[in-house]
Amino acid sequence: MRFIKTLSRVVLGVLYILAGVNHFVNSAFYLNIVPPYLPWHRPLVFLSGVAEVLLGALVLVPRWSVSAAWGLIALLVAIFPANIHMALHPELYPTISQTALWLRLPLQGVLVLWALWHTRPERPRAT
Repeated sequence: MRFIKTLSRVVLGVLYILAGVNHFVNSAFYLNIVPPYLPWHRPLVFLSGVAEVLLGALVLVPRWSVSAAWGLIALLVAIFPANIHMALHPELYPTISQTALWLRLPLQGVLVLWALWHTRPERPRAT
């Protein structure tokens, strides 16, 4: 089980690092999904990208992985309004199916649970 959890943590970290880098590579997409009622779209996209890269990297470091996993959970909660905005305004995202936009909402829950698993200590094996 330890191997699986370690592998999961590595995959989680790498995915967030890649997602964070994507904020800079495809910033127009991320700028487009920031809800209009939020100010400072460009700084928010920059900040969320930096947070994803930093937390993704820290989740790879055993000493910091639990704190980083909590940070990822906080980040997922913070960006949830963008996913709601996308689902409620599919006309703004014609290249993404309505089904995919709505599926992003429960996916956030799955991502929260994945990060939450990495906030829990490894249980010793019963002998």
